[in-house]
Amino acid sequence: MAKTLELQFVTEFGKTARLTVDNPKEPVNEAVVKQSMADIIASGIINTAGGNLVSAQGARIVDRNITDYKLA
Repeated sequence: MAKTLELQFVTEFGKTARLTVDNPKEPVNEAVVKQSMADIIASGIINTAGGNLVSAQGARIVDRNITDYKLA
């Protein structure tokens, strides 16, 4: 089972940009995530094809189950 924390931002051109964090510490502290996203936006270090990040849109945990099969 692989978990990621997906941070969703709105760019200056109205597009959605996503950053992912592998294996996030759980339980996720919403206040820390919100403040971290605000810090990322304020720093201006992330620039996307859709422009600079201007606001936080949301965050979510994505949980994937992976099953490997041996074929040989």
